[in-house]
Amino acid sequence: MRVGCPKEIKNNENRVGLTPAGAKAFTGSGHEVFIEAGAGLGSGFTDAEYASAGAKLLPTAKEVFDASDMVIKVKEPQKGEIAMLKKGQILFTYLHLAPDPEQTKGLLESGATAIAYETITDASGKLPLLTPMSEVAGRMAVQIGAYYLQKTNGGRGMLMGGVPGVPPAHVVVLGAGVVGLNAIKMAVGMGARVTVLDRSLPTLRYLDDIFGNRIETVWSSDAHVEEILPSVDLVIGAVLVPGAAAPKLIRKDMLKLMKQGSVIVDVAVDQGGCVETTRATTHADPTYFVDGVLHYGVANMPGAVPRTSTMALTNATLPYALKLANMGWKAALASDKGFLAGLNTHEGKLTCKPVADDQKLAFTDPVSLI
Repeated sequence: MRVGCPKEIKNNENRVGLTPAGAKAFTGSGHEVFIEAGAGLGSGFTDAEYASAGAKLLPTAKEVFDASDMVIKVKEPQKGEIAMLKKGQILFTYLHLAPDPEQTKGLLESGATAIAYETITDASGKLPLLTPMSEVAGRMAVQIGAYYLQKTNGGRGMLMGGVPGVPPAHVVVLGAGVVGLNAIKMAVGMGARVTVLDRSLPTLRYLDDIFGNRIETVWSSDAHVEEILPSVDLVIGAVLVPGAAAPKLIRKDMLKLMKQGSVIVDVAVDQGGCVETTRATTHADPTYFVDGVLHYGVANMPGAVPRTSTMALTNATLPYALKLANMGWKAALASDKGFLAGLNTHEGKLTCKPVADDQKLAFTDPVSLI
């Protein structure tokens, strides 16, 4: 198979879909690899490293798209990239279609076979290709929150861990999945007061066993959110419903309960955000205020630490990508129902039910296509 990896073009996105080691795994298996010149520089990978791995360097993204049977990326295709996709071509990347009808429409019109990292499941129902970036984003969210709590950066002027005689910042984590767990680890490590809300009692019991009295666990409900918000300094939005838009746990009218200069870092922004007032921002212009509350809504947070993120992502995606190249998409997806769950579009058909439900579009069962 001819495998292509273009340079990412989303704002300040320095990750790349394939490391040189990943490229070598493909060429070592008899496949051709095409890399856009300079694609890996943001992550610290040179063109010479890709060439040494047996990849062919091409000067433009269009040449990479034109040459490839499968395109491997990191972020969802931008408008110009969608225009380069074609029927019969595999796109393997993060898509996050639920809150993005325009992208859905473009992919359906392209006829491409689009497989999304974030909807692939493993044998236990977890999301193996979302996990590494969720780990990065969860850890970054607390660092970012601590930064913006500084008065000079728009916040209340709070030190996360406080000092003797002065209480620490109160961090509330909405959702105790991979993002939430990693945010909790960082916030506890920084000495903050931490409260986590989730609707899974087994998960809350697990967290209580792990962290003991270093955190507070609360069953998530509107009443409990409203009760907690007046004391909060930093909210980490970490809610995920696979493939679907995130539920709004904090409504606009609830912001009046929060302190002026408190901070919201909504990691769920890729899926529309779990705070009603969240909107996607960029690394170049990451924050805005609503009712005196600072919002951070960067949709590609791990792009700020691209070397760590790229290596972690390739570790997770490469076995799946090799399976696609070695077996073809039909056989690869037919062999693994969790992998099949990653199929989002194929030749104009929408094959992800949560997206179809959210956007009120016709759904095609992916089983019927293999």
